Amino acid sequence: MNGCDITLHGARLTALGSGALWWPAHSLLCVSDLHLCKSERMARRGGPGLPPYETRDTLTRLAADLDHTQARTVVCLGDSFDDLQAARSLPEEDRLWITRLQAGRTWVWIEGNHDPGPIDLGGTHLAELALPPLTFRHIATSDASGEISGHYHPKVTLPTRASRITRPAFLLDDDRLILPAYGTYTGGLRSNDGVLAQLMQPDAKAVLTGPVPVQVPMPRL
Repeated sequence: MNGCDITLHGARLTALGSGALWWPAHSLLCVSDLHLCKSERMARRGGPGLPPYETRDTLTRLAADLDHTQARTVVCLGDSFDDLQAARSLPEEDRLWITRLQAGRTWVWIEGNHDPGPIDLGGTHLAELALPPLTFRHIATSDASGEISGHYHPKVTLPTRASRITRPAFLLDDDRLILPAYGTYTGGLRSNDGVLAQLMQPDAKAVLTGPVPVQVPMPRL
């Protein structure tokens, strides 16, 4: 399992190359911003047509992470669906797939700004989840302490000898961890954006996702 070991408020975590977060002590897998059924929502609102395969791709990767970790608890950190109607439009075969993934596990849907949690799917629906020393919520707060959040879809661009690479990334400092978006059809906010630069402490780190996760100082310029 490819990952980068990190620590937040004494909790030993692993930032996985897929963009999921693994907390071995609680057998907990956390994913953020799945944005399932985004193609359906965009088509419904008259946006550009996207191939309607993102839900399947996202669930395939989630199933693989669950298979690798054998997690007993799953926390979906908000914006699991692109909006509430998108959750209602989930094809039955995908709904059954989620049910199979939930079987035998504690499953928590954290409320996001795109959806209040898929209320007609199994699992527990919460505004936030406290598992000391950590707290899981969708959007970071200014006075965070041991906070794990998502929402911003952070990504990092680094120069290489040939050009540049851009990848979704975890952002970490002494008080908070912001997860990258896990969903297939999700954009991102660069780490040098003013919002993230203000949220994260000066010595913040970034963990780039991919086959070999890499930890670097969080780029700010």
